[in-house]
Amino acid sequence: MSQDHYQDLLRRCDRLAPVPTAVVHPCSAGALSGALEAADAGLIAPILIGPRHRIESTAAAAGLAIAQWPLESVEHSHAAAARGVELVRAGRAELLMKGSLHSDELLQAVTARDSGLRTERRLSHLYAMNVPSYHKPLFVTDAAVNIFPSLDDKADICRNAIDLLHVLGVERPKLALLSAVETVTAKLPSTLEAAALVVMARRGQIQGGLLDGPLAFDNAINAEAARLKGIQSEVAGDPDILLAPDLEAGNILAKQLIYLAGAEAAGIVLGARVPIILTSRADSVRARIASCALGVLLAEARRTALAVEALA
Repeated sequence: MSQDHYQDLLRRCDRLAPVPTAVVHPCSAGALSGALEAADAGLIAPILIGPRHRIESTAAAAGLAIAQWPLESVEHSHAAAARGVELVRAGRAELLMKGSLHSDELLQAVTARDSGLRTERRLSHLYAMNVPSYHKPLFVTDAAVNIFPSLDDKADICRNAIDLLHVLGVERPKLALLSAVETVTAKLPSTLEAAALVVMARRGQIQGGLLDGPLAFDNAINAEAARLKGIQSEVAGDPDILLAPDLEAGNILAKQLIYLAGAEAAGIVLGARVPIILTSRADSVRARIASCALGVLLAEARRTALAVEALA
């Protein structure tokens, strides 16, 4: 019987208070219900941001009760994204949650020079996946933000993912750096970048995780496939994180796991000053709630780190 990794994730949030969350432009039934489901689960305290008439008509049509939650009325989705960033900057919200606007629209507001949410890190997307046939939680990155990540981008993608897994209690996450083959060849630039990332980790440029690659998917995920190819690796057959060579590969991989292997995928964007919860219209209720649970745990870790800094 497979373990329910999402239930384990939710149990970690049991004793945490709901986190104030700016829900940006929840003007579809799916986006609005996703935020309210997470609120009902005790994970977030939503602040709804968008055109009042659209949010209220969406709620009425879907039979959703929103009266108890604050609603910040703005003219359109661009203004909603900007207002969400303002609420975070002012300390009124600790999380951002995407509603029914395009991801780029929200992320542009986050990365604007005056947003106050930028860090030295590249933003990256990560799927936390509950795969019935895999023996532990599996994370796939990047499947939604960086289309053709450079070597430096990939280093930040690794760092972001490692930091998240540290929050989840994984002391030394194992990262499999994927390509089409497991040998280094100039014909496939992703194999060169994977090899460079391994060296960067050995030299301390990427810390806190164990990296190996390039690895093809079969020998990354299956120890016997790696053995048959003569690959000796602590990562092969037991990765926590799969680093895709580019967005197309990552997106296809994640959706194959969802639609062919029965996996669930919770999505979050990392690398900003606060986590950004990214959900899709096709997400199940459980996946939406798990996305919020990831954000809650990251917000709690950030709060703790800031408290420690203040005492230092």
